[in-house]
Amino acid sequence: MNYKRVLLKLSGESLAGGAGHGFDTEVLTSYAAQIREAVRAGVQVAVVVGGGNIFRGLQGVGRGFDRVRGDQMGMLATIINSLALQGALVDAGVCCRVLTSFGMEPVGELFSKARAVGYLEGGSVVIIGGGTSNPYFSTDSAAALRAVEIEADVLLKGTRVDGVYSADPERDPGAVKFDELSYDEVYGRGLKIMDLTAFTLCRENGMPMVVFDMDTAGNLMRVLRGEKIGTMIESGVRSQESGVNK
Repeated sequence: MNYKRVLLKLSGESLAGGAGHGFDTEVLTSYAAQIREAVRAGVQVAVVVGGGNIFRGLQGVGRGFDRVRGDQMGMLATIINSLALQGALVDAGVCCRVLTSFGMEPVGELFSKARAVGYLEGGSVVIIGGGTSNPYFSTDSAAALRAVEIEADVLLKGTRVDGVYSADPERDPGAVKFDELSYDEVYGRGLKIMDLTAFTLCRENGMPMVVFDMDTAGNLMRVLRGEKIGTMIESGVRSQESGVNK
């Protein structure tokens, strides 16, 4: 394996599958199977899940909630998703712990680096819910923070597309996929992959990132083995455009 410890970021919307909200059992089962394979290969896996399939903080603005309260509701949504993923992993025979960024015992244990690393080294998957516990920070920022904090080798952003493109490939048939990018190029090109706070955390702490299609079974292991799928983002890399996708 190319990596010993990884932080896997999953979007809440991905858990909903085609429905756009709630949970898709097939997606949860597929994700759990891919994570189980990684753990059995000796990789330590921590996970941060978004909450967009249930509630986004910005959805509450203008609907009777201020931004702080809306973001707090979004944090709770990420914990619900963490529990759903934990259930799928346990059903798949994987030991899994849910840690939360604020006190929610007995739903989950309070996050600390020492606790998370201890569980990872003991062979458990660690799902970290609750975002950063602060409003105005996305779960992308939480994923970047936790990746740096637990000293992960890489931040893996599992999406529904197979990497980073110059434009939306579903709308622009001339969109070009990038095999590699530097953080400076992402800024310069204005590519919308994660929010700027998350990117800054990764860039300033030398945390590489791989953006890949998590919805294709087996892709997680392909990334962990170092196969050239998705898009690698790190400092000092010059982009290589893989060609026009038609």
